[in-house]
Amino acid sequence: MKFLTISLFFFSLFSASFGEAAEKIPFYDLRVSVDVQNGLLKGKAIIQFYENVKKDIALAHLEILSVKHNGDEYKPEIIDNVIQVKGTGVFEITYEGRFNTEVRNSLLQHSVNAKHNFITEKEVVLLREWYPFFDGLANYRLKAILPKGFTAISEADEITMAEKEQGTEYSFEFTHPLNALTLIAGRYYEVKKNFQEIDVYGYFLPEDRDFAETYIRNAIKYLKLYNDLLYPYPYKRFSIVKTIQPASYSMPTFVVFGEDVFSLLDENLFSRQIVSQWFGNSVYIDHREGNWADGLTAYLSDHFISEEKNEGWRYRKRLLTEYVNFVDPLSEISLRDFKAGNGFSAKAIGQGKSAMLFHMLKNLIGKEAFYSGLKEFIKNNQFKNASWDDICETFEKIADKDLSWFFDQWLNRKGFPNLEISEAKELVLKGIPTATFEIIQKNEPYTLDIVVEIKTDQSVIYQTLHLEKEREYFEIPVQGSIKEIIFDREYNIMRKITDKENHPVISTLFREGKKYIVVSDNNTKIFEEFIRIFEKKGFISINENDITNEEIKTIASLIVLNINNQVIQRLFGNIKDTGSGFFLSIKKNPLNTSNVLAVVHADSKEEVDLAAEKIVHFLDYSFVRFGKGVIVEKRTDDSENGIVVNLYEPIKVIQPKSGQTLDEIIENILDKPIIYVGERHTNYEDHKVQLKIIMSLHEKGHKFAIGMEMFQKPFQKFIDDYISGVINEKEFLKETQYFSRWQFDYNLYREIVEFAKAKNIPVIALNQWSEIVRKVATEGIDSLSDIEKIVIPNNMDMSDEDYKEMLKDIFNQHANKEIKSFDTFHQSQILWDETMAHSIHDFMEKNPGYQMVVLAGVGHIMYDYGIPKRVFRLNGKEYITLIPYTGSIDENIGHFIFLPSKQQAPVTLKLGISLKKTDSWIKVEKVIPGSIAKSAGLKKGDIIVSLDDWEVEEIEDIRIFMSDKKRGEKIKIKILRKGFLSGYKEYEFAVSL
Repeated sequence: MKFLTISLFFFSLFSASFGEAAEKIPFYDLRVSVDVQNGLLKGKAIIQFYENVKKDIALAHLEILSVKHNGDEYKPEIIDNVIQVKGTGVFEITYEGRFNTEVRNSLLQHSVNAKHNFITEKEVVLLREWYPFFDGLANYRLKAILPKGFTAISEADEITMAEKEQGTEYSFEFTHPLNALTLIAGRYYEVKKNFQEIDVYGYFLPEDRDFAETYIRNAIKYLKLYNDLLYPYPYKRFSIVKTIQPASYSMPTFVVFGEDVFSLLDENLFSRQIVSQWFGNSVYIDHREGNWADGLTAYLSDHFISEEKNEGWRYRKRLLTEYVNFVDPLSEISLRDFKAGNGFSAKAIGQGKSAMLFHMLKNLIGKEAFYSGLKEFIKNNQFKNASWDDICETFEKIADKDLSWFFDQWLNRKGFPNLEISEAKELVLKGIPTATFEIIQKNEPYTLDIVVEIKTDQSVIYQTLHLEKEREYFEIPVQGSIKEIIFDREYNIMRKITDKENHPVISTLFREGKKYIVVSDNNTKIFEEFIRIFEKKGFISINENDITNEEIKTIASLIVLNINNQVIQRLFGNIKDTGSGFFLSIKKNPLNTSNVLAVVHADSKEEVDLAAEKIVHFLDYSFVRFGKGVIVEKRTDDSENGIVVNLYEPIKVIQPKSGQTLDEIIENILDKPIIYVGERHTNYEDHKVQLKIIMSLHEKGHKFAIGMEMFQKPFQKFIDDYISGVINEKEFLKETQYFSRWQFDYNLYREIVEFAKAKNIPVIALNQWSEIVRKVATEGIDSLSDIEKIVIPNNMDMSDEDYKEMLKDIFNQHANKEIKSFDTFHQSQILWDETMAHSIHDFMEKNPGYQMVVLAGVGHIMYDYGIPKRVFRLNGKEYITLIPYTGSIDENIGHFIFLPSKQQAPVTLKLGISLKKTDSWIKVEKVIPGSIAKSAGLKKGDIIVSLDDWEVEEIEDIRIFMSDKKRGEKIKIKILRKGFLSGYKEYEFAVSL
């Protein structure tokens, strides 16, 4: 669907000044006849120039039969379908043009304007390049012969008909100069009403006659509105025409509604087309100086209607959102350089930024002066070519102030203000609570006024702040404690909106840049029509197996077909559809939140075929659902309004005497299917809390398993063997590679594992291969081999922005030479958490009736970010979280926060040596003075062979051997020592620990 305003001009050719005297304007007498059966137009153009001219007359793809000058044959040179005429007097051009479907389609390869013309047995639409035309104004007179039964409309204050042998001749009288002519005709049903000496006509196709009264009523409604608001309607008649062409237009004295929008009865489109009768169709645009009319008509129609509904702020927010989403700073033009265009980027500038200019102008000079200025502008420039400079001059006169600075910064500068709020605080200055903050303009400063809203527990304060410098500091006295400060909540200034204000909507899909549709082998047929439509809009189809995470990250717009698509599984884990029919949902791309992603799903091919074409009518929504082609649900996601700074931090108080103990809440915990108990890995007291909960579950007879982050999934067999008594503890620690993969003192966990072994409680390894996590952290998921990808979850949710922000803080605080990219770090953490979540889900799915106690680091549990939400996504089971106090008692950090007293873990004895592995030997690098090794007689260079009968093959073997030793025990250390002039000799030392 396209909305075009053809305002007495064709921009590329007509931009002449209207400053010439009326008698010097050429007179153009155009006579045509239309053969609808053959799609043929025959015409004669008689053009009289009153002064010596040198004019280029464009012929487009018309066939010229003859040219005469003052009655004599004239043979001009034709170059690129343009003839040049010279002199004064009358030029007569006889021509033909074919506009049937076949010719029209062939012309589309050479001229975009060809699509606006067609002649069929049902309808005639001739908008562009259907007669010889030239650059500049002319006084036109049109006569057109059409088949009997056809009704014709063109720019006219009066239309007369005369029956001729060839058909009906229509004469169109128009007393004002025009840039171009339009001719519309069809077998229309005609309706006529009168309004304040204006004849209001409706021309409808027979099947649309039920809409006639509504359209006429709306036309009169808006004619009255703008008559009163602006200036008397400039013409004697106004017509509404319905065509089968999928486009809408506004020309002097009439508007055209296309098939694609007619039945929608779009109030905004209606008002926009009618207000164009004043701006663009009676006050013309001097395109050499830029197009001001598109923005002004949008402001006086769409925005005006929104204001009447108290939703002007929402409309302005949409304009700012579209500017951020569609305008590429690398190809951006200034508002003055905007001439025409219906693409998203062009509209964001020509309509959006322009409408905001007029809004800011109204706020600057006042509403009364603004509308007085519009009336004065119309009065002084009707039927003239007007520019931005004429607008500036008019409003300076009305407001009696210099406005050149205002128009200069908004017309001639690219971009918009980019504001940042810094150092926002509540201070008590001289005994008065005061809001203090700094506003930073991150680009070259603009001069503008911004409204700040300060909410306290006692009142709301509004203050307008004047900005003109790069950094400006403000102090505003208030009453009470400040809760939040909101800047420009009503979106009264053109500015860059923040990420928190920006909600992705369907239109965002059409921004500049690469656009992909991700298809699956099993759904291409179902979405065939959808794919066809969107490929015409610049999207490229790609199979789900062929797109990498890096491509997903960099592609501007992504449409993923079917909620079971692998890309959805990789980014969101899964998406549960809650309804039937066809839906499209817009989301921020989890791998790059400045880009968007659409999820599309449908029950059947029929649902897709009925809905696909209609999506473009709902571009301002984040979610739409259709049932049998009818819209049944539409919504826009919430986002912040204004730049919000929250200063409210409640001071929480804990009363020790009334605090609950673990014993008192244990009953509320034990019945939950999943119990998450967070830990600070080296804090023994946290592990005692974990053990307490495990023992309580067992005492109550619950059937449960213990899920442990400390063990990695490939080693589950050895955990099972130890719990069942097949292997001993040393073998268990060695086979699970505990010390090389987890490294924390085993005494921190021994009691938990031993209790599980004694009571035959399953212990489940939750964690991923550390090698895979490290590889993803440094190189990303795309770097994994096909074999490595087999062992990672096939669905992962990467869309949690709060978790991502927390990880960003961690990444920035802990520099790592190996991990240079936050993106890959983020992927590794997601993989870590998702693996543990899937491990929990898999066990519980295979073992119904089991609960699980999950032991993991506090970072994986607090705020539910890491594991809990992900498991809930997979199985929907209720859970509870307990975490140790880490400095925060935020109400969302966990269900319970425990504060155990500090406890020391059982001592793990150490030999007191530094070791190095060389080839297959473990060599002593250093012996610490006063250590067990020193007292045993070990020296630097010794090779450790065994401890008692435990062979030492890895450094970790020594940690395993020492993990259960007690002070006072005796051990034997067997070593190899190199002699001075001899080889290695074996020694054995007995030592008391």
